[in-house]
Amino acid sequence: MKITKNFNTYPFEYHSVIELQIDFIANLGLGVGRYNNWVVMVPFVLVGEIVKVRIYKNHTNYSEADLLEVIKPSSYRVFPKCTLFSKCGGCQYQHITYSEQLKIKTKQVQDLLMKNGSINHDVLIAKPSPKVYGYRTKITPHYQRPNKDGQQPIGFLAHGRRYDIIDVQNCPIATDAINNELPSIRAKARLEGGKKRRKRGGTLLIRDTLEGIATNPKDIVSEKVGPYTFQFKAGEFFQNNASIVSDLVDYVKEAVLVDSVDYLVDAYCGVGLFALSCSDLFKAIVGIEISEPAIQLANANACIHNLSNVRFKIGKAEYIFQDLEFPGFSSSLIIDPPRKGCDLAFIDQVLDFSPRRIVYVSCDPSTQARDLRLFIDAGYNLIEVQPFDLFPHTRHIESVAVLHKD
Repeated sequence: MKITKNFNTYPFEYHSVIELQIDFIANLGLGVGRYNNWVVMVPFVLVGEIVKVRIYKNHTNYSEADLLEVIKPSSYRVFPKCTLFSKCGGCQYQHITYSEQLKIKTKQVQDLLMKNGSINHDVLIAKPSPKVYGYRTKITPHYQRPNKDGQQPIGFLAHGRRYDIIDVQNCPIATDAINNELPSIRAKARLEGGKKRRKRGGTLLIRDTLEGIATNPKDIVSEKVGPYTFQFKAGEFFQNNASIVSDLVDYVKEAVLVDSVDYLVDAYCGVGLFALSCSDLFKAIVGIEISEPAIQLANANACIHNLSNVRFKIGKAEYIFQDLEFPGFSSSLIIDPPRKGCDLAFIDQVLDFSPRRIVYVSCDPSTQARDLRLFIDAGYNLIEVQPFDLFPHTRHIESVAVLHKD
């Protein structure tokens, strides 16, 4: 048996086999249990299960282990639909009934509010995705140079591995259109100039759009959300689960609407998803985005729908409130930042602007909780927290928090 280099032997020897009960599922998708009061983290388990595991890494205050056997299974355990589940690192929850996945993710958001923001607040049950499989409209398979045997897997990183790629010929969470085109796209990717076998690696883009399957990141494509059509670059960010995006937008539209509020600021606006969708609710809307191509498309999207009350400007979100022609007390603010959350400089400017209502859309509840603490300390009341399950069977969850200040 080859022992991992620099393996720490406390408190377990390498590949020690133990049995333990799972206490909860952490936000990274791993089950957490205790053995002699020592924390052990295990994938692909459920709360209450008794499992046999094999230790492969000891950290300062916890260990990581592989699942060997489920001795006492949970009643919420189901058979995964994907034959690559537990090998491919893309999904973490296919072994769990969908209703239980929603409860797990809801609890994770609530736990993160307390852990990262010291916020004790009820969280509404996560909104389910209308499509549980076949929902994902964008995938980005990877491949490396051929190995010694001439094999060249095309797919996603293996679970628990940083470099190994699992060959994925079909992805059950991707749309049917993507899976229909996947064989030909994979075959073409392996060829250099259409003839010779490709000798180097890369990453593919496969996106299901109104125009069909796009593989060129620079292509201008479109997606319809509610009554609006949005153009964007195929390789740039746009929500990847078309079946639930309208529900998310409708919730945000209802949340930003407050008595005596006539104006809206949309920070991190992208190509204008929220700003354009809210155009019928406000006298004027300003969106800001650091990406110049995104702003150009946002303005194009506004022109397509003849919206004269929406304007977009380029610039860092930290300077969004410069040159605004309306005051904070009659404004609502939508924040949809990247995974790292908001910069302190931006939050300081929000507090100076002092909008009546803030709707914070986040793809990472841990950084959202951190930022919410700052808004609450500055006098905002946390009204509601509503998660949306944009990515069934994965550990990811979108969380929307509504803040208000009189």
